[in-house]
Amino acid sequence: MNPMYVAKVEVSGGRGGHARSDDGVLDIALTPPKAMGGPGTGTNPEQLFAAGYAACFESALRFQAGQHKTPVTKCVIDAEVGLGPREGGGFELAVTLTFKALEGPSRAQAEELIDLVHNKICPYSNAIRSNVPVTIVLPDSLL
Repeated sequence: MNPMYVAKVEVSGGRGGHARSDDGVLDIALTPPKAMGGPGTGTNPEQLFAAGYAACFESALRFQAGQHKTPVTKCVIDAEVGLGPREGGGFELAVTLTFKALEGPSRAQAEELIDLVHNKICPYSNAIRSNVPVTIVLPDSLL
């Protein structure tokens, strides 16, 4: 791969530590969520993954919509990243991306774009395919 961009973040202390990007833009405390016995006063890896995935997915969707001459005037995605025990030991993730708003394309166009983005374009989808279950929800009430 010939990367267009490389993100570099230094983390110390794991879930109860700190993350800082090499450019200093990201500089954040990490804490386990209350649901996992932590104080819940900082962010956690799952929140960061959810934010990154949703932002990447929306950007890829808007790009592809432009390529297909189908402008997206508004898009809001609610990303959930679940963390739980894995059968056989360890832990695993599950992702749900729910569209809260999607304006511009018809329902058929939106479904086609979402399928294309999820199955070929979005690097997050490509990275976790066949390893992390991903559910994409496009409510009937949106389009």
